[in-house]
Amino acid sequence: MRTQVKLAREGDGLLATLAPSQASAMYEALSHLRERDFSDAELTLLVGARREAVDVLLDRLAGPHTESRDFRFAPEELHMVHSALTAVPTMFLVRGGAFTEEPFHIRVGFYRENFDALANAIVQAAAGV
Repeated sequence: MRTQVKLAREGDGLLATLAPSQASAMYEALSHLRERDFSDAELTLLVGARREAVDVLLDRLAGPHTESRDFRFAPEELHMVHSALTAVPTMFLVRGGAFTEEPFHIRVGFYRENFDALANAIVQAAAGV
């Protein structure tokens, strides 16, 4: 997965040029949380938004992704993505707090380090705009 995210300010939003794998990882992170039986309060705690807002963003991120393209995000939406990327791995902890890589990879199609790198890249790119 490409580990850099390009962000540019566009009005009151941010324009992100995403590689296909980046858009897919964002989609998988959000969709995993959305598919769980979380209440609106729980989902808001995890990603800062209710189901309806998550669904709107999921629709925009839906694939298939075959080439890089631009996505316009409100700052709150980019926060939702970042939060999902960092929250999903916590759903794959077992007794004693150990992370289980194989079930994570099977469900989301990525390794944890891909989610971590993408979350970090979003923060680094936002610092530059």
